[in-house]
Amino acid sequence: MAKLTQDELLAQFEELTLIELAAFVKAFEEKFDVTAAAPVAIAAAGVPGAAAEAVEEQDEFDVILEGAGDKKIQVIKEVRTLTSLGLKEAKDLVDTAGAKVLEKVAKDVAEKAKAALEGAGAKVTVK
Repeated sequence: MAKLTQDELLAQFEELTLIELAAFVKAFEEKFDVTAAAPVAIAAAGVPGAAAEAVEEQDEFDVILEGAGDKKIQVIKEVRTLTSLGLKEAKDLVDTAGAKVLEKVAKDVAEKAKAALEGAGAKVTVK
């Protein structure tokens, strides 16, 4: 059998249907004990690691008030303690679902604020 060049092989593959080409790839993988999808699996495996590193490097957090709960006045007092807002501004913030109480603060500050607000009866998330 004569050795084919890369261009000649490509010309032969152009004449195949997709089903014939898929069958060829499967036969090739079985004959040489290789997998055509291995580079894709390696690339996909690297992506979650990069995402995990990005999460670990986060050093600024937002404290978001999801709801005031039953003790709205206590929550307003805590919001005023945590921020420099006046009474009306703090009340408006508490009345707004999903409002950011603190933005871009350190993790320990965000956790303390969350604990204080939850202690007053509010529902809080830290992002």
